[in-house]
Amino acid sequence: MTDTVSETAAQAAARREELVRRRMAGRRGTVATGIAPADRTAPLRLSYGQRQMWFLSRLDPDSAEYSVPQVVRLRGRLDRAALGRAWDQVLARHEVLRTRYALLDEEPVQLVDPAATGTLATVTAADEQAARAWVAAELRRPFDLAEQPPVRATLVALGAENHLLVLVLHHIACDERSHELLLTELAAGYAGTELPAPTLQYADFAAWQLAQQEQTERQLGYWREQLADLTPVTLPTDRPRPAVRRPDGAAVRFELPAELATELHRLAEQHRTTLFTVLLAAFQAQLARYTGTPDIAVGTVVSDRTSAQLAGLVGYGINTLVLRTRWSGDPSFSELLARTRSTVLDAFDHQQLPFARLVDELQPERDLSVTPLFQTAFTMHEQRATTLELAGLAVEPVELPWQVAKFDLSLQIAQLADGRLAGQLEYATALFDEATVARLAGHLTRLLAAVAADPDAPVGAADLLDAAERSVADLPVPGLPAHEWDGLTLHRIFEQRAARTPDAVAVSFGAQELTYRQLNERANQLANRLRVLGVGPESLVGLCLDRSPELPAALIGILKAGGAYVPLDPAYPADRLAFMAGDAKLAALVTEPAHQELASGFYQGPVVLTEELDGQPVTDPAPLAEPDNAVYVIYTSGSTGRPKGVVLTHRNVVRLFTATEGSYRFDRTDVWSLFHSYAFDVSVWELWGALLYGGRLVVVPFDTARSPEEFHRLLADEQVTVLSQTPSAFRSLANLPTEGLAVRAVV
Repeated sequence: MTDTVSETAAQAAARREELVRRRMAGRRGTVATGIAPADRTAPLRLSYGQRQMWFLSRLDPDSAEYSVPQVVRLRGRLDRAALGRAWDQVLARHEVLRTRYALLDEEPVQLVDPAATGTLATVTAADEQAARAWVAAELRRPFDLAEQPPVRATLVALGAENHLLVLVLHHIACDERSHELLLTELAAGYAGTELPAPTLQYADFAAWQLAQQEQTERQLGYWREQLADLTPVTLPTDRPRPAVRRPDGAAVRFELPAELATELHRLAEQHRTTLFTVLLAAFQAQLARYTGTPDIAVGTVVSDRTSAQLAGLVGYGINTLVLRTRWSGDPSFSELLARTRSTVLDAFDHQQLPFARLVDELQPERDLSVTPLFQTAFTMHEQRATTLELAGLAVEPVELPWQVAKFDLSLQIAQLADGRLAGQLEYATALFDEATVARLAGHLTRLLAAVAADPDAPVGAADLLDAAERSVADLPVPGLPAHEWDGLTLHRIFEQRAARTPDAVAVSFGAQELTYRQLNERANQLANRLRVLGVGPESLVGLCLDRSPELPAALIGILKAGGAYVPLDPAYPADRLAFMAGDAKLAALVTEPAHQELASGFYQGPVVLTEELDGQPVTDPAPLAEPDNAVYVIYTSGSTGRPKGVVLTHRNVVRLFTATEGSYRFDRTDVWSLFHSYAFDVSVWELWGALLYGGRLVVVPFDTARSPEEFHRLLADEQVTVLSQTPSAFRSLANLPTEGLAVRAVV
């Protein structure tokens, strides 16, 4: 009986894997949709994807971010009249290509214009330079979706036998598969081939999709749970993030060696999964190395054409899935791959929920500097011959002079006909330099080689650096080489730092200062007191303090005791503090007399007051915690409004700094500001950035943090060199003069 069940489960998994392969390739599955024609007597509503594109277009009407261009060169004797008729026929066949969008009773609707002739425009260019200049301008020209159709087709004549065909479509009316269909139909029309009339128009699909309320409602619960308390993947960047996201992008292309591609195919087969899943797992592992967190959400695109009826549909026929993989410790790649495989299969089982609907339901905090839910993406496809084929003409694709980056970073892998893998890292030029992204491509290639060679080795053991990077990474950081941090906890690194520079100022708060020796001894007193109370590895200790030098001392002391801290900001509402304290099952609470009464209202366990530690030993306690033990549990607001704890380990934080030090080269001369609340995860970067490298931490008073002018004055007075800011806070600060500041890095 067990064998039968096991075989059935394996067969089911295999079927799901095949479904993943087919949908990633844009091929139809076995879903019988049975889509009926839409009621043309009623207003034609937009699909979820169209509605999202319409909203984004209205948000920034001067942007061409969602234009989808294609340019091909036609060499030979072109029959312009035949090409014009063929293009007219393409537009006549597909309503979505001659649809405008208007508001009716505060709702966007589709207005289908009648088919027309002469829709292929023509221009003449004096030479190649003039032609390319015209194309560049055309690609940047936005669409007015209320007044114009979402497609422009132009034939640029450079000579009797040299033309450029420039097609620009708005994403509201097309996707990659649509381009393939349009080129195929254009070639057929040019050759005079009669094509059967489409059985389905996009408006029919939109009406059908909107009617699937019950099915999408069932899937919403899965996504709510899967994306609860989702935190953004914040990569180290070359420049501060702009307050408003910019679409300008570029790409770095690379190719995986043929032998490595073969090994990756073999690895996928051995683990009964897809190559897509193998590459996704590696990409997520790479992002985790850069960010220091084992909770990585990556977006991907799948086809909505899940039946034969939808195979020839032109229009926005894709959906976006958020693939979130979480793990702990340092798993082998085989273990991570199994977890990622489960994530992918579950996501594809719930792919019918439109991404736009998901965003509306989850309502993530709106931030104009980032895209909602994810900022990194991964796509993979089989590279098929989609170039236009016209009788008697040589057709060549033309490299486009402009590229858009819809996300911070996107990995795109094309599987070539011979099995080789061609990669492209598309990036936002506002954030990254080309050299940085080229290094990322090299890191990914080396990571893939490492996991293919030994999938059972810990992912964290893979060496991502090339020889040149290794020679730089091995240079000692003044005082404490970062390569000595492997296998150490945060407080052990801090203890080494305190031993090397005991008299250097570690923390300042107005006129108050603590040296590294004083800070270490103060932390030891708390640690020894907590040990008496039974605090050890994985014990959670509440921390309810105002901003002062006692704050970093208490935080370090909790870690030295072996525990992890739970920030309980006294500014929080009492009911929120009570929920967090109860949910965390605190082993103890550290507070100060000013908040003793507040603490008694939400916690009845052991309480340690920072003012009552003078009699405790000042020596370092014997270490108990390991690198994979928790550092903190920070409670986020949660997608449902109910706080939920997010855990970070010592290893996560150490990796965050070892992954970024090549870019920033922090050292003991740096001055850091603790600007954010210790209940906010950015505070981890601010506090440990200073103390691990031997710098000085300036604790920013609460009122100063609320005043850009006062904070600006503090930055100048304290000569802060490393600054961490949210986009909104930095916007206010950026308008002030830079004279007198020493800031060299804004993160």
